[in-house]
Amino acid sequence: MATIVSAFRSAPIPGHAGAEKPLAEFRAFWRAFFARAFNPYRPELYYMRGPGPAWRARHMRASDE
Repeated sequence: MATIVSAFRSAPIPGHAGAEKPLAEFRAFWRAFFARAFNPYRPELYYMRGPGPAWRARHMRASDE
């Protein structure tokens, strides 16, 4: 499960319109949320889940002797 961490807030820019900033922050939050929530890369699908056939072949030979 992905966690979303908000970044620290910087000092407001002098002379910047205050009405645009909340909308920009809102859009930035949701953009980051969707980027992480719907990220197609799932590393757990690529991790080896246990010993493979080569490991079994080596260890079965060793246990037969």
